[in-house]
Amino acid sequence: MFVKLDNPNHKGNVAELAIAKEAASLGLSVLAPLTEHERYDLVLGLGGMLLRVQCKWARREKDIVFVAARTSYHSPTQGYVRSSYDGSEIDALAAYCGELDRCYLLPIDLVSRQGAVHLRLAEAKNNQRAALNWAADYEFRGAIAQLEERLTGSQKVVGSSPTSSISPTACNVAGALAPPDYFEDLKQTVGMEEFDSKLGQYVRLAESGEEIQVTRWGRPVAKLGPPDSAVAS
Repeated sequence: MFVKLDNPNHKGNVAELAIAKEAASLGLSVLAPLTEHERYDLVLGLGGMLLRVQCKWARREKDIVFVAARTSYHSPTQGYVRSSYDGSEIDALAAYCGELDRCYLLPIDLVSRQGAVHLRLAEAKNNQRAALNWAADYEFRGAIAQLEERLTGSQKVVGSSPTSSISPTACNVAGALAPPDYFEDLKQTVGMEEFDSKLGQYVRLAESGEEIQVTRWGRPVAKLGPPDSAVAS
């Protein structure tokens, strides 16, 4: 039976424990930092990979699971200070919705510098389909199973079309926490408009070691790659 909680600290504690239980039930190592004031609440170990995970309480609003993706505190000199997360602080955000008794795991690209993330439980009444995040795609058990498959290389590699040549590393590492079609249709040479619309996906692809050339009106204008790659002058 769902019991409504009003105290934010109680919500945070319940969410963290529920996520830790879910992870442990799947055979993951569950670690907690010994020091305070870290940006992550748990570290999950899977196949030699350690994920820094921030835990959040999520609430249901009709057909939406609302996940807060930032923190706030009151400063005597600055008033309310709000801050979001990025990849230098956490690798993923896990959320527990008490009303649904369900955990979700969101990749950093989905929550980075966002105030909140909306996960849909049902189709929008206005029939909108673009730019929607489906809750089913991020359910914890499915996300972990997908991560295991990609880490072991057992999942079919996307990007094998004639217009794309994305490596297995890109799928197994860069897209490990993303939905199955996260790297679908990505190209190593891409027009500026498409690059702008899929910026997060291309940045994660570059993080894995791939290099992407960006064109404008068919002319190369930029190249995106990992930090240690040589940059053409």
